[in-house]
Amino acid sequence: MSLDGLLSDWVGALREFSVEAVAVLGPDPFGSSEDRQVVAVHPPIVADAAKALAESRDFGAPWRDSDAPLVAWQYIAKSDHLSSSRWRLLWLAHGFQTVVRVEFSLPAGRAFECFMFSPRELTDRAEAASLVWSALNIWPLVKRSIALARSTLSPRERECLVLAFQGLTARESSVLLRCTERTVNYHLANAMGKLKVDNKMAAIQRACWLGAI
Repeated sequence: MSLDGLLSDWVGALREFSVEAVAVLGPDPFGSSEDRQVVAVHPPIVADAAKALAESRDFGAPWRDSDAPLVAWQYIAKSDHLSSSRWRLLWLAHGFQTVVRVEFSLPAGRAFECFMFSPRELTDRAEAASLVWSALNIWPLVKRSIALARSTLSPRERECLVLAFQGLTARESSVLLRCTERTVNYHLANAMGKLKVDNKMAAIQRACWLGAI
């Protein structure tokens, strides 16, 4: 299933809790630790609001640096309209009042962030907890779809990076993959080129930030 199709089905299931939009932000693999990208959003009409959220400094690296929790629940309709962040104003303009955020941490201080938006105020913590539980359950499928949509790595290049991430040498990987050590190094070099880095560790990090590992 395509990423958009998966999110469409998820939003459909979340309508039981009055959620009508989902946005997933991920790290920009070629930017600084604070740079984020919209990696998935549904419905597409809220793409502008999702982009404004990604460009803001709300949540993201500053949120993690402050040791804030992985889950947040905000009633954005109570924000001061004159001083509110642009992303809040845009989501309010689309008719949304509440956001629940769940973070999925990655190596080197990066993370994917899943935001679920509702046009009403949630009545209690149990409702927010149900949304968080839903996000935790569907995340493996969403992450896999994100990797397919964002990554240009071949299956073999990804395999070699995964094994390197697990601490295996090229020789040990070649035994598992039933190929030569030279072939493993060839795939790792191709992966480094695609990820625009010059060493294996950096390639592993960027593959993680893309969701490929």
